[in-house]
Amino acid sequence: MRIGEPVDRRIPWVRAVSDLTEARAIRSPGPQLRELRKGAKALGDDLRAGPRVAAVKTLNLTTLLYPTTFAFNRAVPLPWPYVQMFHRCLLVQVMAEGELKNILFNPTDYEASRATPYFAKMLDKVGERGAKLITTQYGHVDEQLVRLGLSPDDIDLIAFDHFHTQDVRPHLGDGTRAPRFPNAYLLASRKEWEDWGDLHPLQRSWFVADGKKGVPEDKVVLADGDVTLGDGCLLLQTPGHTTGNQTLFVHGEQGVFGCSENGTSADSWAPTHSRIPGLKKQAELYDFEVVLNTNTPELWADQYTSMIVEREMVDPVPGRPEFVQMFPSSEVTPSAFAPGVRPSMIFKHRDSGQLQTTRQRVSRDSGVRPQPAV
Repeated sequence: MRIGEPVDRRIPWVRAVSDLTEARAIRSPGPQLRELRKGAKALGDDLRAGPRVAAVKTLNLTTLLYPTTFAFNRAVPLPWPYVQMFHRCLLVQVMAEGELKNILFNPTDYEASRATPYFAKMLDKVGERGAKLITTQYGHVDEQLVRLGLSPDDIDLIAFDHFHTQDVRPHLGDGTRAPRFPNAYLLASRKEWEDWGDLHPLQRSWFVADGKKGVPEDKVVLADGDVTLGDGCLLLQTPGHTTGNQTLFVHGEQGVFGCSENGTSADSWAPTHSRIPGLKKQAELYDFEVVLNTNTPELWADQYTSMIVEREMVDPVPGRPEFVQMFPSSEVTPSAFAPGVRPSMIFKHRDSGQLQTTRQRVSRDSGVRPQPAV
């Protein structure tokens, strides 16, 4: 693994990774795909040969309805217009330069996300009573951290796979409210962060237009490429679903897994083994290796290539080697809204290791022997 300099002096433990840089520079999509496939396999091997992260905990956030036609790129021939998706956040603890760091990946504020134009229109139609019937919410991230023995003050870094539906003002503050995570930096793709300020019409339905307005610039770190986030953890650029889409890769107890919303189910990365109606047929008809999540169509070829990178980076699912450990940040789950859409397997979580709580962290730093968590 070719690890370079820190991407920003404020977070010196986050360093550039250049293994895929030459392949990304290839302009012709066919040769680029071929070289990225090889490079991703080698980079994944390097990640799994190294140390694991200290711990991973999956935090359930909310369910939502999402158009079936987007979830599986128009492959499903069934009449139900929506599937149910389960959106989750990952809390990852890593060792970086001898210190424990706490990272949140996709700590979505689901209340603020209601301002996303597509979902705002849906909620206007169904009303508050209808919204309670079609969504289930599990508590904001800061509340869940406290239940786990951590504080929002403990979070060092937050990142998102992409900025669809996101509003980062509650997390970082905007001059009118205090930040939810006062010690955290936001690590974002420079391309998507800049695009968010002047959206293309094909993007507008899925972004909260003012979702970064007033956020302090000194709390945002913009990256132009792949980075390592400490021992056993990488954040790679996987453009396509959005211009700055990025995927988290983690070396945990069950091997290397990835997390993104390029796909919406384990079936998305292994369609020829899928039992979801239409996926295997589409894959065989067009000789596709993956099935895309396609609510924004402008970069589908890039998204396909990114999903191949994801598939090559990760390990097979233990006991189900026909599927790979790509954990969708919003995962399609069986529901009464689409009774014929049942994924071949459901991840639910990717937990690993034992979380270190605030009390344990303070005790370690002070030299006091930690007491068992209650």
